[in-house]
Amino acid sequence: MSEAREIEVLLVEDDAGDVLLVQEAFEDHKVRNRLHHVSDGEEALRFLRREGDFADAPRPDLVLLDLNLPRKDGREVLREVKGDDELRSIPVVVLTTSEAEEDVLRSYDLHANAYVTKPVDFERFIEIVRKVDEFFVTVVKLPGGGPGGGGQV
Repeated sequence: MSEAREIEVLLVEDDAGDVLLVQEAFEDHKVRNRLHHVSDGEEALRFLRREGDFADAPRPDLVLLDLNLPRKDGREVLREVKGDDELRSIPVVVLTTSEAEEDVLRSYDLHANAYVTKPVDFERFIEIVRKVDEFFVTVVKLPGGGPGGGGQV
C-alpha cells in the first residue's frame, strides 16, 4: 500500500473546549491529518471558498460542522456547501450537541454525509472523533484521490 497523502480537515466549532477535544483526538490518533479550525459559519464559507484571509487555504477533504454557530449557523453553512457545485463533493459530518430528531432530519435533508451527537463524557467524545476520522480517512474513498478503500461518500 502506498503512503497516504495528508488529509485536510476543517473543524467548524465555536466551543473552545470541544475544539481542544477534537485536536487531542486527532493528535493522539492520526499523524497524516491537518486540522484547520474556524469558529463561525461565515468564516467556514470564506475558508471553503478561499476568500480574504483564507485565499491560500487548502481544500478540505472533510468538514466537521457544529450546527449552533455564531453569525451563520451550521444549517445555513450546510445548505450553501451542498448547493455549491465547487464544494458539494466535500463530505460534511455534523458534529453537534443536538439530539433533536428535527435537527437530524434537516441535516440529512440538506445532504449531510453523517450526523454525530457529541457525547458529554470526555473519553467517549475522543472515541467518537477518532471513529469519524478513521471512517473517513481509512474506509471511505474521498474525492480527489484521497485515501480509503471503501465506496464513494
